[in-house]
Formats: sequence, structure tokens, C-alpha cells
Amino acid sequence: MAIAEKGYIHWEGKFIERRFPWWPITRLQIRLAFKKKYFKFVFFTSLMPAVFFLAGIYVSERLDDFQFMIRRGGVQFLQIDPKYFKNYFTSDLLLFMIVIIMVLSGASLISDDLKYNSLQLYFARPLKKKDYLLGKASTLFFFLLLLTLIPGLIFIIFKLIFSGSFKFLATYPLLPLSVLIYSLLATAFFSFYTLLISCLSKNRRYVSILLFGIYLFSDIFFGIFYSIFRNQYFALLSIKNNMQQIGAFLFNTPAPYAVPRVLSLLIVIGLCLAASLVLKNKIRGVEVVK
Repeated sequence: MAIAEKGYIHWEGKFIERRFPWWPITRLQIRLAFKKKYFKFVFFTSLMPAVFFLAGIYVSERLDDFQFMIRRGGVQFLQIDPKYFKNYFTSDLLLFMIVIIMVLSGASLISDDLKYNSLQLYFARPLKKKDYLLGKASTLFFFLLLLTLIPGLIFIIFKLIFSGSFKFLATYPLLPLSVLIYSLLATAFFSFYTLLISCLSKNRRYVSILLFGIYLFSDIFFGIFYSIFRNQYFALLSIKNNMQQIGAFLFNTPAPYAVPRVLSLLIVIGLCLAASLVLKNKIRGVEVVK
């Protein structure tokens, strides 16, 4: 009896065009982040500075009910102006919590894919390199915008509600734009920073140490060199100082260091561009060709 040999049959179907092909990656990574040990506790703890500053806005409109703050000299802190917003966005605590969130949620974004050779699986689907990177970055965008842009807008809205007028917005019409630009810039920088470090190693723990260590030691190096040479330009070595300089620039407040604030802006933008080039060359795979 003859045996018929069945050869390869070409698939005649159509690729499903999705408007946001990166969204399944983002959704999965956010879900995995919340499943990690201690992440929920750390994330909700990172929201406490926003709660504290929001309470300060409420108290500033009800000083008659909080006379004890006047006696303790709290009125100066409760002056709601661009400096108040800058103090929130560039506070040491918030920047530190952002780095911790990036370590917990972002250290494994690319390193695990490199470890388990998952890139070929990603690109075996109709998924482009930019969609892959956008899916990973959007995970970080989600957490960073919850810590920056969302609280900033809430501060403005509740200030208007508590005061019962639009006088605050009329006095500082550019404040919402400053909040938006700083939030997007900080989000872009920390996202590129996290993805860059994540793609350098297949070891998630090593990536976590690098993410935290580079941020910490950049500030330590500034302290060492400044104590020796007494030159404030060494502030440009510190990630934290650069973000504070940019915050002072965007919110039009005095800079913490006597260094042109535009230099910090150029350094941050340059690091983002350098990270994008490294990611483009590092992420390799076979993309599906239609």
C-alpha cells in the first residue's frame, strides 16, 4: 500500500493587527511585580510622601484649626507655591523610594529574558523591537507616573478645591506644565536607567545591586570629591543632585548648587540617548516578516 507523503502547507491566514502590541507585556510585568515579596508594602509606603504633602495643602487652608503649627514655625513650609511642589518631586525620600521601586519592578525586565533566552520567543511573534522595549518601559512608566505626575496633578486639583477659587492657578499658570514636564523627564530617565542596567547582565540580583549601587555611590562620590576640592560642579556626578537641579530649573526656584542647571538637564538627556543606543544594539532577535 502506497503511503502518501504530506509536505509543508503554507499558512494562508492573516496576522492580527493590534493597535497596542506591547500592552500584553506591560500587563504581565505589572502583575508579576505585585506578586513579588514585599513589593506591595514598599509601593504603598512610597505613596506616603504624597499623602503627607496633600495633608500639608489641606492644613494650609485651615490654619485657624491648626494653631499649634503656627507656634512651631510650620507656616513657612505650608506656603503652597512652586517651591512646595519642587520639594515633593526632588525630596531625598521620594527619589530613594523611586529607585527601590525600580529595583523591585524593573531589575528582571530584560535580564530574565536574557537568562532564559526568551527574546526569540518574543520576536517569533509579530512583535517589533520597539514594541518589546515599549512594553517593558511602560511597566516602569506605570509605577513612576503614579509617584510623580498623578500626585502633582492631585495637589493642584485639591488646592483649588480646598481654597474654593482659581486664584492659585491664576497666580502660577505655568505650574501644571512644570509638573508635567518634570514628571515625564524623571519617568523617562529612570526608565532608561533601569532598562539599561537590566540588559547588562543575566543575573537579576547583580542588576538589582547595580541599580541601587550606582544611585547611592554617585552621591557618595560627589560628597568625597566636594569635601576635597570644594567645587560644586562635582554635584553633576550625583543622580540625585542632577534631578534636584532640574527640578529647581523647571519650577523656577533657587538651585541647590551654584552650577548651571541646564548642565544637569543635558546630562540626563544624554544618558537617556546613550541608554537607548545600548538597548537598540543589545536587544537582538528574529522579527517576523510579513
